[in-house]
Amino acid sequence: MLKGIGPVNARNLVAYCGGVDPIFTDRKLKNTLEKVPGIGPKLIASITDKNVLPRAERELAYVRKHKLRLRFYLDPDYPRRLKQAEDAPVLIHAKGEVEPDVEHVVAIVGTRTPTEQGKRLCVELVEGLKECNATIVSGLAYGIDIVAHRTAVKNGMPTIGCVAHGMDRLYPGEHAATAKEMLKNGGLLTELASDSPFAPGNFPARNRIIAGLSDCTVVVESGPKGGSLISADIASSYDREVFAFPGRPSDPRSEGCNKLIQQNKAALVTNAKDVITLMEWLPKTKKKAVVQAALFTDLMPDEQTLVDIIKSKGKVDIDELCVQSRMAQGKAAGLLLNLEFNGVVRSLPGKVYQLN
Repeated sequence: MLKGIGPVNARNLVAYCGGVDPIFTDRKLKNTLEKVPGIGPKLIASITDKNVLPRAERELAYVRKHKLRLRFYLDPDYPRRLKQAEDAPVLIHAKGEVEPDVEHVVAIVGTRTPTEQGKRLCVELVEGLKECNATIVSGLAYGIDIVAHRTAVKNGMPTIGCVAHGMDRLYPGEHAATAKEMLKNGGLLTELASDSPFAPGNFPARNRIIAGLSDCTVVVESGPKGGSLISADIASSYDREVFAFPGRPSDPRSEGCNKLIQQNKAALVTNAKDVITLMEWLPKTKKKAVVQAALFTDLMPDEQTLVDIIKSKGKVDIDELCVQSRMAQGKAAGLLLNLEFNGVVRSLPGKVYQLN
């Protein structure tokens, strides 16, 4: 609630004052504040303003009444990805079942006036990301944002909307029904208090939260300028992956995406599988199945016969293998030794074999 104190100054204050409480209780605070980098006379006056605590108490009453959840940057439940950003909010307000510390989080952003193809690509992207249990993050705005949220809700996927205002309002109002559905599996998140003014500058600040919460940011469609490109730049500055869908050179709503790809600021993707592969989110069981299948396709006919028998039995000794395959023991032993060298089977005590 302190005027002029942003996230970086707030962290410096807490560090230099030895915690949060001394900022509001230390009678000799002014002497300490003069030593804090970036804190001058004007900010000292703001920090020592006696009206701050009553304003904070009113906000706390609002939080309790509406059952919001506060996460302070020193709290253990503050989002771990967001905590890595030095300009992250010191306090965030959450409404709903917001669980940002899940395994995979993807931000999806784009133009407010998408083409029908852009909407379709966004729908297919979200549906494809269900395979890796991704949580979808966006800004609840018109266009690509709301398409991403609605598709996530429709498919039972958690989705978080980062808004550029306090929880005492909702913008745009047309998205209220979707926002209500999101509260059941995800929810809304903001750094702004309930009585904060609604200002254009809130939107770029909100975009850093979208980028900071996510493992990667995907731009579906974008003009040469706009909030989605800001989100992409911020994500890149946080060392997060950025992906973009390419478009026709003549389409102004693909100009931003094409430029990101051209300048190597984003990797080109065409579907969810590309994102999952580039993020190395392929399920381990599927990777193993692919490797085994590749190995088995290179087997000689007699080797394949032995492998099929072992596969059907689970574990089998060499005598039964010889009976089932109608092979001489010497021949079967040689084939099994070769299969063992190639990592297809392994031998157990008593000349028993099973697949790796």
